[in-house]
Amino acid sequence: MKVLGIRWCQVSKDAEALAGFLGEGGLGIAPRDLGMPDDGSFHGAVLPAGEGSWMEFWPSSEGMGEMTMLQIVVDDADAFAANARANGLDPTGPTDAHGERIYMLTAPNGQMISFQSKAGPA
Repeated sequence: MKVLGIRWCQVSKDAEALAGFLGEGGLGIAPRDLGMPDDGSFHGAVLPAGEGSWMEFWPSSEGMGEMTMLQIVVDDADAFAANARANGLDPTGPTDAHGERIYMLTAPNGQMISFQSKAGPA
């Protein structure tokens, strides 16, 4: 079992300001090209943070409520889920989406945490 990367995801009304603060207009981290329309609106940003890690910023909306999530990218999500259960945790899932197998946990402080790996062949 190996952790391959960390993703930090923020959905909030302040997403654009946070992305700008850390991005090219602030700290200087260049965002990934997400292929979003160039219509002057903020659609979201993904800022790389090393190999396999990044920060995501998305505007909140009616369909996407405000939240912060820690996403742990692992080599084998099923093995991590089995280990978590053996240690008394109760991950929900898996959900296969976006080419990943995803499990969810709520940390003792209420923080949402996912751990995921590349999904195997269907």
